[in-house]
Amino acid sequence: MTNIVILVGNVGADPESRNAQGGTSITSFSVATSRRYRNDAGDLVEQTEWHRITAFSGLGKTIAQYVRKGMKVSVQGRLHYSKWTDQAGQTRYGVDIYASEVEFLSKAPTGSAADSAGSGDEEVPF
Repeated sequence: MTNIVILVGNVGADPESRNAQGGTSITSFSVATSRRYRNDAGDLVEQTEWHRITAFSGLGKTIAQYVRKGMKVSVQGRLHYSKWTDQAGQTRYGVDIYASEVEFLSKAPTGSAADSAGSGDEEVPF
């Protein structure tokens, strides 16, 4: 069996990057997906789901450099489940998507940090 997830949605916040102890670059960001449907009363309802995305190494660095809040992206990756104990001693569970591919479907919104990143001579991968 293969564990593959494909999402198309909007980035909820600018990515956050950090380095693991071994030096691997880790970049995290959120993606919102929405669906619209009519409930039993006939009202139009929009339901939004938030997904945590994690990217490593070169892909993570590219995301940190070019992805900004509000962009539309397509993410392909795999589900990763985690379990931990919080400070209050409660067992918590989480699901992340470990990205293997991210496609930029729109440019960064005008006035974002991506507009001023670099010298402007770099080729943006759109």
